[in-house]
Amino acid sequence: MPSFIPTHEETLEDQRLYTQARLVKVQCLDCLARVGVKKNSDHHTSIQWDHEALGQCQEFARMSSQPAGRAVHTACPRLLGTIEAAVREGEIPIGAEDGY
Repeated sequence: MPSFIPTHEETLEDQRLYTQARLVKVQCLDCLARVGVKKNSDHHTSIQWDHEALGQCQEFARMSSQPAGRAVHTACPRLLGTIEAAVREGEIPIGAEDGY
C-alpha cells in the first residue's frame, strides 16, 4: 500500500511530468512489446512498462520461470538493443528538459 498518494494539483502535475513527459514509444524488435522510453543522459534510460507490454516480453517470461524468479530491476536485453538502435537513429532524444 502506498504511503503517500498525491492529491494536490501541482504535485500531480510533477508526477505526470516525471513519469510521462518526453516518453517516446518504442516497440521491441523481438517480441513487439511497446514501452515508453526517455533518456536524460547517455547513462540514464527510463522505461515505462504497462501490463500489456509486460505480458508480451518473452525474455521476462523466461526470467520469471527461473527458480529465483526475475529480479525487478533486471532489464530485457532484447529491448535494450532496440532502444540503443533507436537512439543511434535519432528516434529518442537524449537530455533532460526542464528537469524532466
